[in-house]
Amino acid sequence: MSLDTASLREADRRFVWHPFTQMRSWCAESQVVIAAGEGCELIDTDGKRYLDGVSSLWANLHGHRHPRLDAAVADQAGKISHGTMLGLANVPATELAERLVGLAPGRLQKVFYAGDGACAVEIAVKMAFEYWSLRGETGRDLFLKLDEAYHGDTIGAVSVGGIDLFHRIFGPLLFPTIAAPTPNAYRRPHDLTPEGYEELATAAMESAVAEHARRLAAVVIEPRIQAAAGMLTHPPGYLRRVREACDRHDVLLIVDEVATGFGRTGPMFSCEAEGVEPDLMTLGKGLTGGYLTLSAVLASDGVYDAFLGEPDEGRTFYHGHTYTGNPLAAAVALANLDVFEEESVLGGLAPKVEAMRRGLAERVAPHPHAGDVRQLGMMAGIELVADRASKDPFPVSRQVGNRICARAVEHGVIMRPLGDILVLMPPLATSIEQIERLVEVTGVCIDEELG
Repeated sequence: MSLDTASLREADRRFVWHPFTQMRSWCAESQVVIAAGEGCELIDTDGKRYLDGVSSLWANLHGHRHPRLDAAVADQAGKISHGTMLGLANVPATELAERLVGLAPGRLQKVFYAGDGACAVEIAVKMAFEYWSLRGETGRDLFLKLDEAYHGDTIGAVSVGGIDLFHRIFGPLLFPTIAAPTPNAYRRPHDLTPEGYEELATAAMESAVAEHARRLAAVVIEPRIQAAAGMLTHPPGYLRRVREACDRHDVLLIVDEVATGFGRTGPMFSCEAEGVEPDLMTLGKGLTGGYLTLSAVLASDGVYDAFLGEPDEGRTFYHGHTYTGNPLAAAVALANLDVFEEESVLGGLAPKVEAMRRGLAERVAPHPHAGDVRQLGMMAGIELVADRASKDPFPVSRQVGNRICARAVEHGVIMRPLGDILVLMPPLATSIEQIERLVEVTGVCIDEELG
């Protein structure tokens, strides 16, 4: 490649403000500048290749420059790249909605489009609140969430989140919520067994739904795993019990599948594994196979019907975005679904999931600083601790997670940590050999940094 890496790095330092990044540290380091991608690899401006170990932030599914998806973008661009959905329909968005309803849990029959996952959560929260208002229950102004929840960075999404590092500063701007304990047992009280803690946390969620039912608009939850919280897996059956509690007390259930949808945990949508049908479901990230920004909220007819009425009744859902239902993004999302069918993507996941499980168990879990190794499908997190027995974390100033990921770059692997939790979430198209390499490099870098 003839690109001037040094000039690009300097321009980046001068003009770009990166997300979730301390820019003083960023500007003091020599950063990788990506110029291209091929398959499950990223290619920098000097031509060096890196295994994409985090699916370009959990979005890419079938690899970069997939012929089917490339062709869909080019074909749609030759027709129209954007047209508003305010007062108009368009072909790809209409066809995609029909396909999504056909794939989603049965009660979800309507599709509302947005641009990214946080916006989808914002929409779902507004829909749930207005749904109860339209039914005459104006006191339904509370949302129930999990501790350590993360649903995006808009104000509504932050309100139903619970990661202090990201959200504490915005406290005065947020609407009130209530929280139930995460059912992941790793950091449980010392006097409880894992099973005892899981039952206690599940009962606490059920009790919270019952206690606040008259004010609850909805429970908001990531199904079976809390991704940005550090890949906190939930015990089997937990999501089903949350659904049953919502049904008992007439509370809506919002399932956030932005990170977990499209095969990440095994099935197309994670809630399917427990036979759960939410009232509202958010989608994003993998919706377009990692190509273009598009998200969606799928709603039940029960929710949708509450908004139907005459123009003067005030039942219109007044929310929308300029690029809602963008035809270019919708076209590539349709091609993404075609690839799932044509390449039997879901059917080929089991050996890859097992390869990751086996590799983590043999290569990473025995390390004395690997406090907990968590995996659900193709999503995995390795929580590194200063002391395994006490579970004490490393000092933040040591930046263990960041330092290990920097070492991985030297070995040709791109990873991104959540604090000192290493996240592995390669594209679904990643080969078993590449998964084995990803896990091996992870183990090597842990050894290099921590001994």
